[in-house]
Amino acid sequence: MESLQTVKQRFGIIGNDAILNRSIEKAIRVAPTEISVLVTGESGVGKESIPKITHQLSYRKHAKYIAVNCGAIPEGTIDSELFGHEKGAFTGAVQTRKGYFEVADGGTIFLDEVGELPLTTQVRLLRVLENGEFIKVGASNVQKTDVRIVAATNLNMQEAISKDKFREDLYYRLSTIEINLPPLRERKEDIHLLFRKFASDFAQKYKMPTVRLTDDAIGLLINYGFPGNIRQLRNIAEQISVIEETRTIDALKLKQYLPEAKGNFPSVISKTTSNSDFANEREIMYKILFDMRNDINDLKKLTLDLMKSENTNQVKEQNSQLIQKIHQEQEQEQYLPVVQNPIEVLSMPDTDYEANKSFDFAEAIDEDESLSLHEKEVELIKKSLERNHGKRKLAAKELGISERTLYRKIKQYDL
Repeated sequence: MESLQTVKQRFGIIGNDAILNRSIEKAIRVAPTEISVLVTGESGVGKESIPKITHQLSYRKHAKYIAVNCGAIPEGTIDSELFGHEKGAFTGAVQTRKGYFEVADGGTIFLDEVGELPLTTQVRLLRVLENGEFIKVGASNVQKTDVRIVAATNLNMQEAISKDKFREDLYYRLSTIEINLPPLRERKEDIHLLFRKFASDFAQKYKMPTVRLTDDAIGLLINYGFPGNIRQLRNIAEQISVIEETRTIDALKLKQYLPEAKGNFPSVISKTTSNSDFANEREIMYKILFDMRNDINDLKKLTLDLMKSENTNQVKEQNSQLIQKIHQEQEQEQYLPVVQNPIEVLSMPDTDYEANKSFDFAEAIDEDESLSLHEKEVELIKKSLERNHGKRKLAAKELGISERTLYRKIKQYDL
């Protein structure tokens, strides 16, 4: 059995974190067996290293190793990709095709983002795990395969099971051994080591001197949250290596490359929010929108009173608190309407109020409101796509709109 340091060097794993070391040791010990492995952890922590270790340290190392991103394959074709299909099984099936489980017979399949598999595909996968049997799409005969499955996910599987999005029996078959990789923010001692490695690699790649951090920059770096984990750190190192002429980077300069959490709409746009919590956040957003719409309606009523009243000063005095509140909130946030679906009808005009069109102040309110709605709509769509790694189907589901509407919005705003 290879030592921990040998394996880390062989697979390019950098760091001395105790939890990371324990996870790698588990992968080394389980590799020679036939036990199924489930790798868990946040996106960007390097989960793809574990299946490579389990394959290369097993007797299957000379057979095929196939990595499949389950979240990137459309639901309508995932069964064909995994299990193959017969000629004529569906429109476009002009010839018989082998699936990954047939091609990888004797080897290892890495199912990344396994939590994204449709329930029908989960049933087929469970059968493969139980007895190695599968049926091609459009076929009737059962085929056998000898494949070891290593899966990975960044989802909370217990929560997915409770919401009937993932089969409990499949979860227990996949997670005979569960290996969890810690997020980068919990590996503070490894952050600077990783940055130095990335900086050195990019210096060689772009044929330029290696960038170095000052002590204050190192302190800033290791205390940053890194929501994107190792992938984000690597991108930061590459940006600095390419853009900065000075090869010594201080904290002030480094801070420009560390995105800060936005202050606007914190309940909706949050770097620490998971997909599963988005529905609750929408409820909070509805309340915010409701409060804002009430203020707008009060303001519009006030404008009508001003238009009709002969004693304008008296009306202003009676509504001084409202006017002060409106001006304060206008400085902090643009007004938004209450809607049943914030994206689907975000830009609908207000039909409840008919102002005198010759009154410039009322028109200015509508113009400001429209501009704010457009900006918030674009922002919500962008954040939802980021949360779901560009998967439009999931983003549309989170936003409560149809995929068709989301496609139209993306094209309209050139996202």
